[in-house]
Amino acid sequence: MVVAVAAPLLGALIKMGVPEEPVGEPTPDGAVDRRKVMSWVWKGLAVGLAAEAAWTTFDILQPRTSGAFGGIVDAGAANSFPEGTIRYFLAGRFYVTSYQGDLYALYQKCTHLGCRVPLCDSSKMFECPCHGSVFNIKGEYIAGPAPRGLDRFPITIKGNTVTVDTGTLMEGPAKGILTGPAEPAGPSCTEEES
Repeated sequence: MVVAVAAPLLGALIKMGVPEEPVGEPTPDGAVDRRKVMSWVWKGLAVGLAAEAAWTTFDILQPRTSGAFGGIVDAGAANSFPEGTIRYFLAGRFYVTSYQGDLYALYQKCTHLGCRVPLCDSSKMFECPCHGSVFNIKGEYIAGPAPRGLDRFPITIKGNTVTVDTGTLMEGPAKGILTGPAEPAGPSCTEEES
């Protein structure tokens, strides 16, 4: 008995959900079915998204050959680095320092845990604010938990132009190798005042 009563109701509910016109056919007044339009819009958006993803992937995988980290960075004229110069290059994430006529390109990361190591203006040393490692103007280890001196990038002087290859990282000098200044020029920036 329940089946006999439910069957006509179920049939009526199913019939109410079926449109009178076939899907995708133009309406009598010549308008296009909105479902067909929305179908084309969604397909167009999917194609656009796929093209955007392909372009972004292609762009990311292209090597940067100059002017940015991972490539060759122009550091300027060789005569613009007089004795004692320390200049930071944000695009390459390195410092160029000058000591006794030689130039060094020092990577900004501490060899302990990778914190950015700033120059302390008063001590003229690189002092890691995270754990207290200290390095001299040549990037040599002075103190702290770092396992070695600051890592370096190859530096080339051609004519009067200085370039740094940030795509090639060289391990910094081992602890105990000290050919640069061992004493700070002034007070430390990271030591707490007593």
